[in-house]
Amino acid sequence: MILGIGTDLANIERIERTLERFGDRFRNRVFTETEQRKAERRRDTAGTYAKRWAAKEACSKALGTGLRMGIAWKEMAVSNIATGQPVMQVTGWAADRLAEMTPEGREAIIHVTLTDDHPWAQAFVVIEARRRDA
Repeated sequence: MILGIGTDLANIERIERTLERFGDRFRNRVFTETEQRKAERRRDTAGTYAKRWAAKEACSKALGTGLRMGIAWKEMAVSNIATGQPVMQVTGWAADRLAEMTPEGREAIIHVTLTDDHPWAQAFVVIEARRRDA
């Protein structure tokens, strides 16, 4: 069962300008330490941040709230498993919202995919509710 779908398109050059202008203030407000370490290791630092920005926006949409209703940026975090596949973890109010929208007897799975083609970065998030016994 699909609980929510979200997508976002981010301009890499806009994120790059924001990083240049606000630096650590922007990084620390929006991205977890893990996300920052990942981005700073990459050749395309701004592109990596832009994809994660888009993923957070998409996740907030899939949760049905957007960012105005209390979800903090760092409550949605993108990391990668060993194969490179991105995964989304939620904490705080975002996790509370996810629990609230998940039917009893089911567990929520957040699927995320990221892509970029300069100057654009895009993310899709699908929240699925699976039976716990499945």
